[in-house]
Amino acid sequence: MEIVDAQKFLQANHRACIAVRQKDGWPQLTFVSPGIDPQGRVIITSRGTTYKVKHLRRDPRVSLLIFGDRYSGSRFVQIHGTAEIIEQPEAMDMLIYWYKQIRGEHQNWDEYRNRMQDEKRVIIRVNIEKVGPQSVNRI
Repeated sequence: MEIVDAQKFLQANHRACIAVRQKDGWPQLTFVSPGIDPQGRVIITSRGTTYKVKHLRRDPRVSLLIFGDRYSGSRFVQIHGTAEIIEQPEAMDMLIYWYKQIRGEHQNWDEYRNRMQDEKRVIIRVNIEKVGPQSVNRI
């Protein structure tokens, strides 16, 4: 599988589990809703105060398992890469882009912007470095 195959899969599949490294080296796993930016990088939103963001600030290596709408028998893609944290106010345009991609239009964008600021939302942007599985038939 090539990175472009994983990017194409991510355009239509927004269910994932992210793995980041805790200080002791063990993984911390969390469900997330990833999107993809125009440059082909994974984008995820998170409150800036979460453990995953804290861990990524210390060690930016990240892995994601992105899967389809069914748990059993779903197609999936593994993505590994390096994350960067984009904070407010720079994150706002990307937060809106993420929302439109994952959920569509918001009923009140001013309300959304205020909530993103209140929650100290950030964008976790992952540069894809490695993908799997090796068989394209799995996606």
